[in-house]
Amino acid sequence: MTHSHMIWKNQTKLRTGYTTGSCAAAATKAAAHMLLSGEDIQEISLLTPAGIRLYLEVEKTVRDRQTVSCAVRKDSGDDPDVTNGIYVYAKVSRRTESSDIILEAGEGIGRVTRKGLEQAVGEPAVNKVPRQMILRAAEEERNNADYTGGLNVLIWIPEGAKLAAKTFNPKLGIEGGISVLGTSGIVEPMSEKALTDTIFLEMNMRKEGGMEYCYVVPGNYGADFLREQLGYEEDLAVKCSNYIGEVIDDAVRLQMKGILLVGHVGKLVKLAAGIMNTHSRQADGRMEVLAVHAAMSGASKRLVMQIMDCITTTEALELLKENEILEKTMGSIMKKIEDHLIERAGKSLQIGAVMFSKEEGILGETTQADDLIRRINQQRKE
Repeated sequence: MTHSHMIWKNQTKLRTGYTTGSCAAAATKAAAHMLLSGEDIQEISLLTPAGIRLYLEVEKTVRDRQTVSCAVRKDSGDDPDVTNGIYVYAKVSRRTESSDIILEAGEGIGRVTRKGLEQAVGEPAVNKVPRQMILRAAEEERNNADYTGGLNVLIWIPEGAKLAAKTFNPKLGIEGGISVLGTSGIVEPMSEKALTDTIFLEMNMRKEGGMEYCYVVPGNYGADFLREQLGYEEDLAVKCSNYIGEVIDDAVRLQMKGILLVGHVGKLVKLAAGIMNTHSRQADGRMEVLAVHAAMSGASKRLVMQIMDCITTTEALELLKENEILEKTMGSIMKKIEDHLIERAGKSLQIGAVMFSKEEGILGETTQADDLIRRINQQRKE
């Protein structure tokens, strides 16, 4: 395998990888070539949608008179991907009854069970671009061999069912295996797009299921708080990780009617500064927000300086509580959070937030929070 495309990310040089879609297309191309030409090959070239040409090793070849199967091993580069190192198999056989190229998915590839995903319910979870790549690869080899008959292409991933539990698939309603994914054919290390695409799919699935209002939680803290402290059902929530701005944009794009953010103060307090990607690598600002709003709520210069020296929001909240200005400071922060959320959401989306800490419980709510809670829970009864 001669693939050494590098990118710079966060001041680090990282090696890109290639997607399960690229593996499936390359295995298909190799199997079709060996079937139609009669020769054995150990390497196959594949031009990805990103314009990067891959030269991939062909392994585990099995041939008989009518079919050839082979595998290509997934390489995720420097991306921490659970599918790294798995084999993606393709079996190609001649079709005598028509000139069509038919794609089928076998063991280890999930099936769609819920609306809102790229493929219809009942279809294998092979996304549009990989599907096109696989069919194009078979078509190229058919043309090269001057073969006019049809081809059957079967893709399977033996480890897929076992790995599926470590992916978003069970939550998205994809059962029995993993998805064959990729839009560019190339895996960029620590790909944010892969995560934001998943968030969009999760929200789209809620919308297709009849939900026009939903909770949004950054992660497990928010989900646990919803379930344990507020008694709300977790399946009414979409997890957004750090991508609060993107999930608001998704809700507007999907014409949702309303969303309510429920999150820990360590994440949501950043919204008061207009920070819509809450990853610490992007921006922090937690203590600056707490210190400024404390000052606006009557904190002394000494207290403001103490807050600025805090490492965690827990420390800062303890100081605010000791000085009896916690409630006033949180009220000021929630007002600013609401301003920024409304500015991002525009007029078509009702939006609000509930902010909490493990020690204090609910610290503050925006003005629309109670109404959104009522509307979200009403959907469950309808």
